[in-house]
Amino acid sequence: MRGTRRPGEPEVVATVGDAERGAEERAAEAALLDALFTQAPVGLFLVDPELRVTRFNHAAHGMRQVPEERVLGHRIGGFAPGLATDELISTARRVLETGESALGILLRGRRPGGPDPGDGEEIAVSASLFRLTDSSGKVLGLAALAENVTDREQALARLEVLHRAHRRIGTSLDETATAEQLAAVAVPDLADVVIVDVLGEVSQGRRLRPGRVGPGSPLRRAAFRAADGSAGDVAPGALVELPFPTPCSQALADLRPRLVPRLAAGTPGAKTFGAGAHSLIAAPLVVHDTALGIAVFLRTTRPEPFDGDDLQLAEQLATLTALGIDKAHAYTRERTVATALQRRLLPSAPPELTGVEAAHVHLPGDDGADWFDVIPLSGARVGLTVGTVAGRGIEAAATMGQLRTAARALAARDPAPDELLSGLDEVTVRLAREVGPEGGATSTQAEPPSATCLYLVYDPVSGRCRGASAGHPVPLVLGPDGRSQVSEIRPGPPLGGGGGFSVATAELAEGSLLALYSAGLVLGRGRSAAEGRATLRTVLGRAGRTPAELCDDVVYALGERHDPRSVDDASLLLVRTRRLGADRIAEWPLRHDPTVVAEARALAVRKLADWGLDELADATELIVSELVTNAIRYGLPPLSLRMLRDRELICEVTDGSSTTPHMRLAEPTDEGGRGLFLVMHLAGRWGTRFAARGKTIWATQELPRDEDSGQGQDLM
Repeated sequence: MRGTRRPGEPEVVATVGDAERGAEERAAEAALLDALFTQAPVGLFLVDPELRVTRFNHAAHGMRQVPEERVLGHRIGGFAPGLATDELISTARRVLETGESALGILLRGRRPGGPDPGDGEEIAVSASLFRLTDSSGKVLGLAALAENVTDREQALARLEVLHRAHRRIGTSLDETATAEQLAAVAVPDLADVVIVDVLGEVSQGRRLRPGRVGPGSPLRRAAFRAADGSAGDVAPGALVELPFPTPCSQALADLRPRLVPRLAAGTPGAKTFGAGAHSLIAAPLVVHDTALGIAVFLRTTRPEPFDGDDLQLAEQLATLTALGIDKAHAYTRERTVATALQRRLLPSAPPELTGVEAAHVHLPGDDGADWFDVIPLSGARVGLTVGTVAGRGIEAAATMGQLRTAARALAARDPAPDELLSGLDEVTVRLAREVGPEGGATSTQAEPPSATCLYLVYDPVSGRCRGASAGHPVPLVLGPDGRSQVSEIRPGPPLGGGGGFSVATAELAEGSLLALYSAGLVLGRGRSAAEGRATLRTVLGRAGRTPAELCDDVVYALGERHDPRSVDDASLLLVRTRRLGADRIAEWPLRHDPTVVAEARALAVRKLADWGLDELADATELIVSELVTNAIRYGLPPLSLRMLRDRELICEVTDGSSTTPHMRLAEPTDEGGRGLFLVMHLAGRWGTRFAARGKTIWATQELPRDEDSGQGQDLM
């Protein structure tokens, strides 16, 4: 075969062999193309510029039974309505116009082939689109690759559900909240409806023994959630009883989950799950081989039944929920024990004293352990203390009880406020050594517990109040007119910090109000300590209110608590000051001379007669004689005798010596040494307190019943 050639161009002769080889090459290319379309593991589609399918293979998921006439000539995706999304069409047009390939487009839909496109199996397809052009650049159409990634996407979706479950379930120390977290995670990604029921005994805080749960065991509805937002037939918190036998009762009986892919009308208990439920998983909530309840997963609107992978996921969610509920119950039990212990270690009511009218309020919280106390001291004085131990649970409550007991024991020795806090500081360090991280007395490097304390001493005779603080908020002081006064107390370091406390003194008018509180009272959600303190000052300034009534007012103003377990312990000790009337006080300076003993006895007897306490004359005369004699013999001037008629009769002898008297048992041949021994037997209590210079030895006696019954009514 010859062709036209130009001058100088070599002649090219096409032979029959060349034609045959060309035909063979074209046949081979066609065979390769056919093999590509028929044997490729992914779906291949050729699409013309009008987005009509010109050729395809059957490798795409769901295309094996689709006839060619249903696909060829139709727009891409038209044969699969679930995948013919606007995103696919718009992406295809963009690839045709720009030539930029689109890789890995994730399309979700339902497998075609059923009478109703929405009834098919849910699938996920990863599609990639490429523009095809000829050698001249003319656009021929598109090539589309479709890969079934349904299993991969379902696995990723389950992992996402499990990831959310780990982040959310069990974050609340509340049984109901934990159950609701499970329902929120599982709906709608795993199930259309989730029901969580907890065994009634578990919801009451009882510990169940490992083993099976018998039929008819009552359960409490802890959570119900539906994808359509509907409410269940059982109200939250109501008791329910599962019929027997059902998949749920069987799961509780042997603690193994149940999968019912097709929940037919004849399935036992099918009516209890509501209309429309067609697939079910019953997963028991189990911890340490102990059943806590059951979680039921239902599918109502989603056509796919649950499968084995769904069962495994549901079981993992149930395990997380059971652990969360068990943790909530353990926390509740520990908090109940800690709260009961703390309540037992705190005073139930303040004592009735002449010098003060006191009231207190305690709001248990999740963090910290507060204590407060009103301590009767010698000379009608009153010790007031409030403190906080950081931490939570039984350990904090136990430490609080130890520090409160130590504070009362130290206060009985009548130290100055700074000296009491120094002693309490040493006790705190010692407690840390005894109960350190390694336990036992060898833990000398243990960190002391973080604790604060405020201690005040009020004298109703002089109206003087002295106080010191170990890292605790200073008290609020309001005068009788309700106006606040500046507290001069400077907080020192917390207990266990090495001491270094300063004492401040203030003169209080009768009817003044002292407010000792913990930081947890003034702190709150969206409220700073300064704002809480200002509110507390405003509330306490209300006129005509008793301390008990003011405590209620403070709770109403500052005690709003959305969740008591998420706030600090809060306490408030309110004290209204009183003064001991002048007619109840008798004081005489005495000469430092042995002859003054008889004079002191006479003064005491005359004053008892004025007070109508002649019954106590003999014992008082002997007590005064021994105390004055002891002060003259062993003490230094100046010397004075004071008698107070409080709720008991108080006799005090003060001298200028700081020598500590001590009682000893005299031998039969000794001429002296029996004075304090006699005082101990005649008096109800006796002791010594020290001042900046000198000391006071005091002794008390009970008043006759008719006299004692009227104490505290008329103090002036």
